[in-house]
Amino acid sequence: MSLHRSYRLLAPVYDLAVRRASRAARAASLARLPAHAGARVLVAGIGTGLDVPHLPPGNDYVGIDLTAAMLARVPRGERLALVRGDALRLPFADRAFDFVVLHLIVAVVPEPARCLAETARVLRPGGRAFVLDKFLRPGERAPLRRALNALSRHVATRLDVVFEDALAAAPLLAVESDLPVLAGGWFRSIALVRRAPATSSSSTRR
Repeated sequence: MSLHRSYRLLAPVYDLAVRRASRAARAASLARLPAHAGARVLVAGIGTGLDVPHLPPGNDYVGIDLTAAMLARVPRGERLALVRGDALRLPFADRAFDFVVLHLIVAVVPEPARCLAETARVLRPGGRAFVLDKFLRPGERAPLRRALNALSRHVATRLDVVFEDALAAAPLLAVESDLPVLAGGWFRSIALVRRAPATSSSSTRR
């Protein structure tokens, strides 16, 4: 079963399964967004909109999700635009956003590294991304999670993603903070900053 189809089927019950468990972690992560700043914020994998009640006012938000059934359940807001699209192929220009929210999406998509690379592309230099998801640590064996991943990756989410491995595909993203938040540290709240690309020596010659 494709993730597109499984999340279309999960849409009616997704909130019941996820809202209570993730509410506090979502709120804490989104509290790092400025209020009334007129910032451009992308909420990637917005799902049914569980982040929306925690988004600070006064910014321009774009929510993107692969599944129309999920988007249909997102609470509408005056400064929230909804787009159906893929987090692995974001339909936005380079450096289009000041912030990107990545809550429960990096470990869901089939290519986490590509998701982070796309995030780096659409972030302006100095912009930040806020990640909330479950990740294995480098070298962590976790045999049960890895065994269950064979099924879960086709139904709902991956259980074998090592964040540090995925981040290697986005060298312009640097970790600002990394905090354990749920399930004994399996879930992590990570803040990333998008660095400016290095200037080649040839381009700086006069």
